[in-house]
Order: sequence, then structure tokens, then C-alpha cells
Amino acid sequence: MSARERESAASTASRDEFFATASWTANESQRYELLEVIGKGSYGVVCAAIDRESGQKVAIKKVRNAFDHASDATRILREVTLLRHLKHPDIVEVLNIMLPPNPREFNEVFIVFELMGTDLHQVIKANDDLTDEHHQFFLYQLLRGLKYMHSANVFHRDLKPKNILANSDCKLKICDFGLARAMTAKTGPQMIFWTDYVATRWYRAPELCGSFFTKYTPAIDIWGVGCIFAELLRGRPLFPGKNVVKQLELITDLLGTPTPLQIAKVRNEKARRFLQQMRIKPATPLSEKFPGVDSKALNLLEKLLAFDPDDRPTAAQALADPYFEGLADVSREPSRHPLPKSVFAWDQRKLSREEVRELLYEEILHYHPQAKREYDGSEKKSGFDYPSGIADMSRKFDSLEQGGPEAKFQTSKSLPKHAVGEYRDKAAQFAGGIDALSRSDSVKPGGSPGLARMDSDDVEYEEPQTDDVDRFDLAEVVQAMSLDAEDARALKMEAEALLEEGGEIAG
Repeated sequence: MSARERESAASTASRDEFFATASWTANESQRYELLEVIGKGSYGVVCAAIDRESGQKVAIKKVRNAFDHASDATRILREVTLLRHLKHPDIVEVLNIMLPPNPREFNEVFIVFELMGTDLHQVIKANDDLTDEHHQFFLYQLLRGLKYMHSANVFHRDLKPKNILANSDCKLKICDFGLARAMTAKTGPQMIFWTDYVATRWYRAPELCGSFFTKYTPAIDIWGVGCIFAELLRGRPLFPGKNVVKQLELITDLLGTPTPLQIAKVRNEKARRFLQQMRIKPATPLSEKFPGVDSKALNLLEKLLAFDPDDRPTAAQALADPYFEGLADVSREPSRHPLPKSVFAWDQRKLSREEVRELLYEEILHYHPQAKREYDGSEKKSGFDYPSGIADMSRKFDSLEQGGPEAKFQTSKSLPKHAVGEYRDKAAQFAGGIDALSRSDSVKPGGSPGLARMDSDDVEYEEPQTDDVDRFDLAEVVQAMSLDAEDARALKMEAEALLEEGGEIAG
């Protein structure tokens, strides 16, 4: 082939790629065949769908009124930015974000994820025959994902069973990075005011109990993984406290009264005072709390649930624990460099809704290369317009929710409940290296429904609802932070926005 022929072929391929990309962008609503509603919440709705381009089953999350509150919009921006940079088999993948017509007016966001069958909360709740191999493999995946995440200096801050997706081949993926934070490479541990930290207290590290601001450290996530592991082992939450005091009581009932040096690391003064005045309690042997559980599992659990954050292992250290002997090769597990400071340059100040909308549009463009090239080359970005299928997709979502003519509901897939007889034979592929990065299949049909898992005291635990969430004492926080009047007003606006997510403001 001559140079002219090669140039002509390259030009044709480039032109074909352009028209294919533009066609799918303009007809993204046709690219995805909606199947059924699989989740609803205050944020919006999630539908299962088929990507007609790849044939893959996906989950499409429609975020309604994404920019009603700048803080909520910032969370969306932060989550999709993080997930674009965190590519790992144990972290959920964003496959696409539908392109809005312009960066000025859109108020809905459609995020396309890989589809998983359920979450770990449902797996624990509905399966009474999980084996030691299940427990080991589940924990291994969580720690492997955490090792990668922490190597990027990203901290999840909201690890709990509902934020761990699962499918029928025992594959887990960490999701919901709305509260995650990245510590940039040029900074050390930062003191951060967690106005948005409303995660369930059951999985919250003791140093955070009642606290509004603390340092980001990997130990916060390690505690959460320890709580999840304990829940896998016993079939119910380990520390289901109804308030901060009860939470600390439950923790110390198991771990014993902390030492004065350990108490000093709890940031909240009232929590420290409570611990200092607590009667001396001995630690409860984990073998009594978890009868019949493998001793290696309990030894690792004890390390993960160390009261002192400095005593908890890193994810890499936990993967090297004897509990994973023959399975994990921590030296081969993937990691990455810390995220550069430029990735979150916008996160150093309070953004307006308009600024967040434009930044989110620019983030979405990463999934639409042709549109991004045109946007980057345009002189007047504020006036940029591009073909979009969002309006049509929104109508299809509405029709499916209402059970209209386009609704094609499917029966729910069985919850993961299966033997792991071949588990040991296949374990080698999860010991790191290139093979470990191959993604597993999405939901597979088959398997029988699990039995409802009940505890010995016949109590089925559910996470606390709005009335159970900790109070936010705004007056104390403002005083502690020495905020001026303008900052205090801004803080009050952010705190009031939290009411929609379960917080209660006092003062």
C-alpha cells in the first residue's frame, strides 16, 4: 500500500469514527434498551439496560435535579472524577456518562455503570450458608480494592455492605464514592471539616464518633472493612448503635476500655469525656463473640478493629496476613501513583452551581472524544452545543417508572448463593498480576433464592433511618472552628442541605 493509499485509508477510518461517535452521541437513548427499574432513592432512579453497541448489561443511574444544591452536585462531580482515575477490578466502573446538549442548562445526569446483581448487605441478609471460603474471598477483594485506592491517596469514608456491589460469581466491587476524598501528592494528612459526613455510624471508626473534623487516614476505611468482615462472619452488624454513646458502649464492650493515650485520639470532647469516665471493662475474646470461626480470621479481625487508628494495619499489611496464605501475593497486587493535585484543583474553594455544572460537563466530555475535541477547540465554550439524546432517555425513564408501554420488567435475579468447590483451584488468578485485572462477567442467571438469615435472638437489623442519625450541633461547630459571620452563613446553608440526607441541626 502506497503512502497516499495509507493516508486515504486513515482519513476514511477517522471519518467513519467521527460519524459513528456523533451518531451514538445523538442517539444515546437508542443505544441503551431499558429493562427494569432496579433502584430508587432521593437522588433519582437506577435502571438495568442493555448496551446495544457492546451487548453488555449495564446499570444507568438517573440523577434528578442534580444542581438544586451545589454540595450535592459537587459530590457527583467528585465521584465521577475519582472513578475515571480509579481503574481496578474491585472498584465499580463508569462505562459512560450521557452527554448533555450544552454546559449551561442540563439538570439531569445519566451515569452508565457495569451491572451487578445485588449488594453485600443483601448477600448477608439472604444467605445462611456462606462458607469460610466466601468470607476469605470477599475480604480479600475488599482489601485488594482498598490497597489500590489508598495507593492513590483516596479515602472512601463510607464503607458499608450497601456500598459493596456483588454478583453471582462472588465478585465484589466497591461503589458510592460520593463522600470519598483524595489527598494530593504534595500534601500530608489534612485536617478537614466533615460537614457532609453523614455515613451510618455503625461502620464509623471510634475516633470519628461525634466528630465533625479530623484527619484523612487510611485507618478510617480499615475500620469499616473490619466491621463489614465481622458482619459477614456473624450475619448481623457488629456495632448497631442508636446514637454516639451507644456506639461507643458497644465498641468498648467488645474491645475493652481504651487506654488514656487511645482516648486522646478521639477528637470529640464529649466522646473523650464519656470514655474517660467509663468503668474499666475487659476485652471480650473474639472466639466468644464468633464461635466456630477460624482462628486466623479472628486474629486478622482483631487487627482491623484496633481502637487506636495507629495500630490498624494498612490494606497491604492485611493482605499479607496469614489468613490469606496461598491466595494473596501482596507484592503483585496492583497499585497506582497518588492523584496529581491538578485533578481536584477546583476542590479548594466553594463552587457555585453554575461552576459545578460546567466542570461536570467537562468531566462528561472525557467519555465523548469527538465532542471533547470540538469543545476544546471552540472559542466560546459557554455557547457550545452538541447533539444529545438525554431528553429522549429521560422520557423513557419516566415511562418505565410509570409502567408505560415501554416498560419491560424482568423477574429479579436470584441472590448470590452458591458453592465454592472450585474456589481453591481458581484462586491463583486472583493472586495479582495482569490476570487479576481482568473484569468478571456481570449478573449471571441461575441459583436458588437464599433463606432469610436471622440471628439467634431473632432480630433482623436494618441501618438507622432519618430519626436515628446523629445531631449536628451547629453552634458548637461554628464556635470550635472560629468562623466569621460570612463563613458561618455558608456553613449553615450547607448544613441545612444535609437535612435531606438525614441530619438534624441544632443551635
